[in-house]
Amino acid sequence: MKKAWVSFALMTLLVFNAFADEGMWLPLLLGNKQADMQKNGMKISAEDIYSANHSSLKDAVVLFGRGCTGEFVSSHGLLLTNHHCGYSYIVSHSTVEADYLTNGFWAENKAAELPCKGLTVTLLVYMQDVTAEVLKGVGNASQAERKKIIERNIEEVAAKATKGTHYEAVIKPFYYGNQYFMYVNEVFRDVRLVGAPPSNIGKFGGDTDNWMWPRHTGDFSVFRVYANKNNEPADYSQENVPYVPKKHLKINLNGVKEGDFTFVFGYPGTTRQFLTSDAVDFVENYDDPARIKLRTAILDVYNRAMNNSAAQRLRYASDVASVANGWKKWQGEGKGLKRLDTKNKKIEFENGFTEWAASSPERTKLYGGVLPELKKTYAESHKAKLAYVYLNEALLASDVAYQAFQLSKLANLSKEGKEIEKANIVAEKIYKDLKAGFENDYANHRLVDKEIFVRTMSIYYNDFAKDYYDWLAQDFKKSKKQSIEDYFASVYETSFLTNPKQAEKVLSGYKSKNYRKIENDPIVSLCSRIIVAFDEKDGAIVSSANAKTDSLYRIYVAGIMQMDTVKEFYPDANLTLRVAYGNVKSYEPKDGVIYKPYSTIEGIMQKENPDIYDYKVEKKLKQLYSEKDYGRYANEKGEMPVAFIASNHTTGGNSGSPVLDANGDLIGINFDRNWEGTMSDIMYDPSQCRNISLDIRYCLFIIDKFAGAKHLVDEMTIVK
Repeated sequence: MKKAWVSFALMTLLVFNAFADEGMWLPLLLGNKQADMQKNGMKISAEDIYSANHSSLKDAVVLFGRGCTGEFVSSHGLLLTNHHCGYSYIVSHSTVEADYLTNGFWAENKAAELPCKGLTVTLLVYMQDVTAEVLKGVGNASQAERKKIIERNIEEVAAKATKGTHYEAVIKPFYYGNQYFMYVNEVFRDVRLVGAPPSNIGKFGGDTDNWMWPRHTGDFSVFRVYANKNNEPADYSQENVPYVPKKHLKINLNGVKEGDFTFVFGYPGTTRQFLTSDAVDFVENYDDPARIKLRTAILDVYNRAMNNSAAQRLRYASDVASVANGWKKWQGEGKGLKRLDTKNKKIEFENGFTEWAASSPERTKLYGGVLPELKKTYAESHKAKLAYVYLNEALLASDVAYQAFQLSKLANLSKEGKEIEKANIVAEKIYKDLKAGFENDYANHRLVDKEIFVRTMSIYYNDFAKDYYDWLAQDFKKSKKQSIEDYFASVYETSFLTNPKQAEKVLSGYKSKNYRKIENDPIVSLCSRIIVAFDEKDGAIVSSANAKTDSLYRIYVAGIMQMDTVKEFYPDANLTLRVAYGNVKSYEPKDGVIYKPYSTIEGIMQKENPDIYDYKVEKKLKQLYSEKDYGRYANEKGEMPVAFIASNHTTGGNSGSPVLDANGDLIGINFDRNWEGTMSDIMYDPSQCRNISLDIRYCLFIIDKFAGAKHLVDEMTIVK
């Protein structure tokens, strides 16, 4: 017995470390962390951060769109987030003649603010532990029945909470379904673009600097939330007025120094801290490498196209940003997992868990079989899950392939004589999208799209499909093409989707009887057969494996918590509001190199390269630099700070999150992590993991001194 507990203590130190800086904590339960936060320097209370009954900092923090965070900085609904979070909306308002992406945009007054179609801002009203209500009646039900009961309970609990209100409720599982929390929200649908710096500021360093430190990127954009005259969410209307939040953040211009307490308040997307060694092996050696290889090919095509013209650059800017973000992150993640020897540390922990579970008959019954079953499930689903990776990253990479995928579903509806009206609507929409593409630089775009299709599908074939789908290898052989690249090029070129006149003939005024023309199209046929093959061979395996692993992890995580009843475990991120706290910290990425915790405008000038788009420096910014015209935004040394790093535990979704000081005042906007720490979604390393934030002083300096939009700064509450 003693031996078992010694092993467990060792394994806990190896994997489920209790590092002070690690964790993404639920604001409702922050009282449990208050003492530690105050020990680390916080001067406010947990109630100041989250309160259901009184105004608190949570009333100033929003989910921006579907995967970023934003914060209110005025009593008139003024909102800050990252430039890359607002990127697609900046692009949507940009033309070659009015290129807001390149040149920036600043609304002179509220009438000039630009509506952003489809953009929502979600504000938390309150959260509540609803575990008992959600798990009511579950008992010893089978997994399938358990799922049905939980879904029914969730629907009832959410409906009851929002009845008679304009609120919306979301209930999410935590610890793989060991606990459930309900988030009751207001969702605002009238959000307008107020300001954005030029890309040479907002995206300075581009994809080269992405995930790296030191950073010199002015990664921010400004929006405003509008409401009806009752201060409630409403669809866009000229009659709407700026939303008045219960709380907006004060801005502190004192800046940061090494050791200062900071906390990030936002919506982190996904972490996977409880993954077993087999899952880590799949991520490290199969999943990430496949995605990286395919996206490398895509980025090569896009980047060459963007160098051709301003129109091409605008067209693909958002696509490149989206593709490149994951591409670079996965590279850092793989290196970090290897450096930490994560797989072997997980194995050691699992050995300790097995030993602990075997130490009593009760534990053996509850937990003894969970790790062997997880191992078996991962082994049985390995190939199918890899097929899923390639399906998403390769087959759906090009526009035409994605349209073919949509059309294959349309053909099936028509063939079966189902939902005829819906089928016609779908056909018309696809044709509308195609027509727009044909009319918008068709020749150039089709060359780009064709190359993406050929390159990604060739990688898919050579690295995976030729040994997995016999029929595809046979089709290639029958085509008598010299190479697999030639084969896929022929498939693309002979599709009606790449011919305006043929596309119009098939899809304009679509009749269900035309489904055969769709079915027989080379690219539709290819995509359809791959998807059918996946569904028949792999889809059920992946779905079943995911459901089974979720169920097994629920048991496994419950066991881990039973092993250590003293440690407080934070739940994995799932795009719900969290608090992460730490301190401003330098770090040592490699022997002999120490990165200090902040960067300045000096670094921008050092990186300047007029021949590289990502490193061009705005003329006015250079002038302000040469004159040292920083106004009240300079630090005590007279420097113009740009960004800083701290040990707050963050991930995707935290982009745009407010970074707050010991008093709860805004000092920065989180926008990235350092490359050496990207494995923190799976394993946290306190010596290397750092979040990267825009210094709020640089943000205001750009708004005020560079853009001349002082009226926006005047809206804000400044403390110093």
